[in-house]
Amino acid sequence: MELLTAAAIGTLFGVGVYQMLRRNVIRSAIGLIIFSSAINLFLLSTGAYQGSNPAYAGAAEPSDPLPQALILTAIVISMGGLAFVLSLLAVISARYRTSNMDEIDRLKR
Repeated sequence: MELLTAAAIGTLFGVGVYQMLRRNVIRSAIGLIIFSSAINLFLLSTGAYQGSNPAYAGAAEPSDPLPQALILTAIVISMGGLAFVLSLLAVISARYRTSNMDEIDRLKR
C-alpha cells in the first residue's frame, strides 16, 4: 500500500511540475493546484499514524495532530496563492487577450 501511495504522490508531483513549466498560463495555474495537492498528500503520508485513536478523541494513545494541522495550514495558504495567481491571470488575459506566455512581450521589460 505504501508503494502505491508513493507512486501516486510521485505522479502528482511530476504532473504538477510538468504543467507549471508549460507556456500556457492557465495550465500553469492548474499545475499549481495539482502540485499543492501532491504536497498535502505527502505531508499526510509522512505523518505516521502512531496511535489507535484519532487526534481529536480524548483517548489514552491518540495519534499525532501535527500533520493534520500542517495540511490544514497548507490548504489555506495554497488557496490564497491560487487566488493571487488567478487574479494575475485575469489581468493578463484582459490586457493581452491571450494566455500564451510567448505572445506576452511586455512582461520581459
